[in-house]
Amino acid sequence: MGMACTRVVERACAAVGKIDRAPTRFEPSLDVSSGGVLWALPALLANGLLRHACEHFRLPRGYYSLAQIFLLLAFMALSRIKTVEQLRYAPPGELGKLLGLDRIPEVRTLRKKLGTLAQREQVARWSRRLSRDWMQGDPQAAGLLYVDGHVRRYHGRQTPLPRRYVTRERLCLRGTTDYWVNDQTGRPFFVVATPFTTGLLDTLRNDVVARLLEDVPDQPSAAQLQADPRLSRFTMVFDREGYSPDFFREMWQLRIACQTYNKYPKDNWPPGEFHDVAVAMPHGNEVVMALAERGTRMRNGLWMREIRKRSESGQQTSVLSTDYVSDAAAIGGHMFSRWSQENFFKYMIEHFEIDRLIEYQTEPADETKKVVNPAWRKLESAIKSKAATLARRLAAFGQIHLGGQLSERQIAAYERKKGALREEIEELERDLEQRKTQRRQTPRHIALGQLPEDERFAQLAPVRKQLIDTIRMIAYRAETAMAILLRDTLGRADDARPLLREIFTTEADLIPDDAQGTLTVRLHHLTNAMSDAAARALAVTLNESETCYPGTDLRLIYKLVSD
Repeated sequence: MGMACTRVVERACAAVGKIDRAPTRFEPSLDVSSGGVLWALPALLANGLLRHACEHFRLPRGYYSLAQIFLLLAFMALSRIKTVEQLRYAPPGELGKLLGLDRIPEVRTLRKKLGTLAQREQVARWSRRLSRDWMQGDPQAAGLLYVDGHVRRYHGRQTPLPRRYVTRERLCLRGTTDYWVNDQTGRPFFVVATPFTTGLLDTLRNDVVARLLEDVPDQPSAAQLQADPRLSRFTMVFDREGYSPDFFREMWQLRIACQTYNKYPKDNWPPGEFHDVAVAMPHGNEVVMALAERGTRMRNGLWMREIRKRSESGQQTSVLSTDYVSDAAAIGGHMFSRWSQENFFKYMIEHFEIDRLIEYQTEPADETKKVVNPAWRKLESAIKSKAATLARRLAAFGQIHLGGQLSERQIAAYERKKGALREEIEELERDLEQRKTQRRQTPRHIALGQLPEDERFAQLAPVRKQLIDTIRMIAYRAETAMAILLRDTLGRADDARPLLREIFTTEADLIPDDAQGTLTVRLHHLTNAMSDAAARALAVTLNESETCYPGTDLRLIYKLVSD
């Protein structure tokens, strides 16, 4: 029955369908590997790990319950076990003790159960319901939303996914794009994945805005919007990829405010217009910025606010916004807090492996979706190549000149060289104009179904990734909540997450007391006295939550070994 199996009778009963699931039962255990991850359980439950799960998911009768599988996946994320395959090298009995079992499932068993859970409609409904809960739990944070795309590279050979530009690699690589929606502190609400390269604006129009209109809480009523023409429902912040005056107008017709960098700023403003302003940042600190504001009319007639920040070197960064209510300092703080989402991407790549391929299967993509026409792309590439060649020939033509006393032979050679270059330049110009005419007559985008058979692509099966990404979001939000609790007890706020990672991977003793109805998680000492002191302060807050371990009546008590 596998290594570390001690509940032989229960496993035999589960195998023949005599029990629905194995009961969660803890036994006294010392020095349990990664036992400190149980310190995250109150935060995981508070962020919805098991909330609504039984309403949307079902597992067939067996040894492992739905709650135990979800807890295992969350503990894996926080313990930095980044893939299911890495469980092959983890002690199954030690991790089983964290679940109140004898051992965790084998890799193939866990993959099979994930396949059972990964049903499109169930995962989508559960994920969206959690997103709504998070927004309703913090309506102020949901009123300011950051949207940005992250390219997930694909190195497989199952399907020729289209290439897209990867900023961190500075290369065009095959992959898919995940568009994340976060709050100002970087906490994620949801993610939309697409194999197409239609860009941020298309995803906002088709997948994000309609969902936000339904889910964002505390939106102004129709009467309030009519009474105050400057009022907006909520604000979306994005980078220069989303710059589009037509899109800004389209969103304002829905009374959605947009904010982004000005893609085409005009001349610098006089230094005298800028004033030092204290700007409140997401984590409570203040930063002094030199800001100035003007109004600007876009090419389509839309009137927008333009706020500029002037650096010490004199460089000016321009921000455009249709938020007509907030002051300039607030808009500056919102725009220059985009680093929180960039930090989120960096942290999730490094610690939660959001780039890793989870599912190897593919499924048909929507053949009505527009993609770049290969014929247009080929013409575009040829035009750029011809234009570069023409520029070099023109430069060479301009550098040829007569100087001093020359013989008739030298003059004849000069005329032949100049004439040959002129003929080549004229040929290049005719060829370039002909290709430009062909490009104008060639549609830039066509439907996926119109592509040649050998250039069509499928999409990676998205459901299992969506399930794992949702659990990773819960784990990240839980870790963020615990980091906020720790910041007041640490000398440096940046030490909070490293300390939590140490806690999650530290050994702990598990001491159940059925008479008192408690389960004590006694954490071993950390690397230094300061970390121990911070952990003790965190334990006080965790104990005040009076969290019971799921599936039992045991109230969790947290302490250090010497307490």
